[in-house]
Amino acid sequence: MAVKRALISVSDKTGVVEFAKGLHELGVEIISTGGTMKAIAAAGIPVKSVSEVTGFPEMMDGRVKTLHPKIHGGILAIRDNPEHVKAMKEHGIKGIDLVAVNLYPFRETIAKPNVTRAEAIENIDIGGPSMVRAAAKNYKYVTIVVDPSQYGEILERIKNDTLDEDFRLKLSRKAFLHTGLYDCAIADYLTKEVDGDKDGLPDVYCKAFVKLQDLRYGENPHQKAAFYKDPEAKGGIAAAKQLHGKELSYNNIVDMEAAWDLVCEWGEDQPACVIIKHTNPCGAALGKDALDAFQRAFNADSKSAFGGIVAMNQVCDKAAAEAMKPIFFEVVMAPKFSQEALDILETKKNIRLIEVPAAFKEELQLHKVSGGLLVQTPDNSAETRKDCKVVTKRAPTEEEWQAMEFAWKIVKHVKSNAIVLTGKDVTYGVGAGQMNRVGSADIAIAEAGEKAKGSVMSSDAFFPFGDTIEAAGKAGVTAVIQPGGSIRDQESIDMANKYGIAMVFTGHRHFRHS
Repeated sequence: MAVKRALISVSDKTGVVEFAKGLHELGVEIISTGGTMKAIAAAGIPVKSVSEVTGFPEMMDGRVKTLHPKIHGGILAIRDNPEHVKAMKEHGIKGIDLVAVNLYPFRETIAKPNVTRAEAIENIDIGGPSMVRAAAKNYKYVTIVVDPSQYGEILERIKNDTLDEDFRLKLSRKAFLHTGLYDCAIADYLTKEVDGDKDGLPDVYCKAFVKLQDLRYGENPHQKAAFYKDPEAKGGIAAAKQLHGKELSYNNIVDMEAAWDLVCEWGEDQPACVIIKHTNPCGAALGKDALDAFQRAFNADSKSAFGGIVAMNQVCDKAAAEAMKPIFFEVVMAPKFSQEALDILETKKNIRLIEVPAAFKEELQLHKVSGGLLVQTPDNSAETRKDCKVVTKRAPTEEEWQAMEFAWKIVKHVKSNAIVLTGKDVTYGVGAGQMNRVGSADIAIAEAGEKAKGSVMSSDAFFPFGDTIEAAGKAGVTAVIQPGGSIRDQESIDMANKYGIAMVFTGHRHFRHS
């Protein structure tokens, strides 16, 4: 398709001067607006203003400039429709064959601290999306370019006469995605402005996600998968940087999310390490530094840790890297890796080393179901001993309180039914996802072995019977933290008293089903 006339009006001016120069050298007449026109003209490239084309000046602080029949008629005209051609001649409308437009920086504006509503509203583009949508609709006759990275390819295709309809259709699809994402960002912002912090659950859930990468496969080799990013998100796994190792898999990313979510329960002032297998922690520990936390987490269940995902909330340094090197791990995650640590771990060809930005909490959590979507606010409830009620004759000791506070953070991240046995800063046994609570307790107690004696037990939900407490008492557990709330709570309290166990109720459960 021949390109004789182009309209360029961009907020992101990356490469626009070079693009305009290339178009000019190919004999293309250029129309432009505002700052884009100034940049092109300053480079000595001939450019005509939109006002010169329309016969109207830009007005209302630039709000009205391209919304004119001589612009939109030139974009939308069907070139082989006699009635359209006649209308163009009657009204002095010339065809526009290429439109290069990207939109006002709305996302960047609302991301600024203390941005006002007036500033946000002023950065809602009107003319830009109108031109983009018009050109994208008329892709059979017009080329739409919204991505500066494609300028070079567009110039080559014009030069080689390969700007064919199939390619223009692909550009059209990309353009509608561009405006769709833009509108989603605006709708999401205005929803929050209107609803405030009412409940965070809008009547219409509007979010768009952009593909980061195709994955080799999904949970299983016969499933296809891809990884998408929320353009509004300012951190999290989607913002992580892979420093080394083979491509991440679907299951790696799922486990990485579980690992990072748990390790971020502790701040940077408390070194912590967790090792995840199949979204459940097989070992978690606090330590005096990164090495100490890792060694204690690994020793908590070294058998299950094989092939796991390691997450640390401290810089992965030389000492920690040396301790990890002999062990097979799929992924190691940290906020940063020292160069010495990279030199050590990069000798392992396949291990993925992932640098993750600071802790990030989603505003809403999503779970797809057939024909719909479940949306909930995150489980950000973080109970402390002040929220707990002692329900047994014996109150916990200070060391038991410390252990229960640690265990309560862990059990929140274990699939329900969840039972965790810990010391004051390290896991001993984890029982996850069983169909009954006693089954989970049996697994946790068996994993803990001799360490069950003197440990504390944490449960993500109440005990419906006294049998789990009885199992804990026989294993030597000395304290239990659980939500309470069963109609048979007294049965569990009596059983705890029988074994001299100190038990507290938090009043909050932490089911984790997905």
